Amino acid sequence: MSEPVHVTGQWQTADGLTLSYRDFPGPADAAGRPPLLCLHGLTRNGRDFEPLIERFAADWRIIVPDMRGRGQSDYARDTASYVLPSYIADVELLLAQLELNRFVGVGTSMGALILTGIALGGRDRLAGVIINDIGPEIEADGLERIVEYVGQGRSFPTWMHAARGLRDQAEVAHPDFTITQWLAMAKRLMCLSGNGRIVFDYDMKIAEPFASAGNPGAETETPAPAAASGLWPGFEAFGGRPGLVLRGEVSDLLSAATVDAMTRRIAGLQAVVVPRTGHAPTLEEPAAQAAIAALLARIG
Repeated sequence: MSEPVHVTGQWQTADGLTLSYRDFPGPADAAGRPPLLCLHGLTRNGRDFEPLIERFAADWRIIVPDMRGRGQSDYARDTASYVLPSYIADVELLLAQLELNRFVGVGTSMGALILTGIALGGRDRLAGVIINDIGPEIEADGLERIVEYVGQGRSFPTWMHAARGLRDQAEVAHPDFTITQWLAMAKRLMCLSGNGRIVFDYDMKIAEPFASAGNPGAETETPAPAAASGLWPGFEAFGGRPGLVLRGEVSDLLSAATVDAMTRRIAGLQAVVVPRTGHAPTLEEPAAQAAIAALLARIG
């Protein structure tokens, strides 16, 4: 399936990086609706949202950035900047450049944590929010699994080898995937390097803040469970507007108990479990797409 029509743009960060985004304009009448701002996870890039783009770009404007160190965006000169405050500041600059005063935030894992910072900086900008498999309490097992694979720098000779390597790494999260689905995911998460090998499409040095802090969760995608209570204010800032939290049924990062607490404490938040899926749902699952469509119908 060909990618919907879009434009590619760039913006500058405070420390001089050039970052990239894609803007899918949607139909002519999309100007009357808030756009979807889609923020990806720690080791992902904007292509991670291809299933959502294919499903919803015909009706909604969708803006998909590559965060620093990922995809078409510059790698950071100072690897210590691969932390949540930098990502939040980068997105704020993009919002200012695009003059986006109201939007629907869609965040997968780290992307949702970025949205909490955006909400704390001005919650009225959020017309709605979609949280993909992350919450204010982080499970230790999921955090440890992330630490094990981030920054490993594996490479593959062919796309089929890449698909099988990805399956070996993530089969627990997608037990029903066919090799065709693993191949499609590999092409979203990886790219062809200059030496002809296929590699993950992010700066391996994003792992350095983990080690330098001496704490796998310090100021990174997923703060350590001991400090997770500090995330509640950001998530509670999502309250009072249409909200959706998606949880993979077998997620090792977001527990059912945390989702229950979120729906009690965050006004307007609804929860949907994506069957036989772990961290994180790809947003191509029928349950995820139906839930997102229902959320967007609440917005307009």
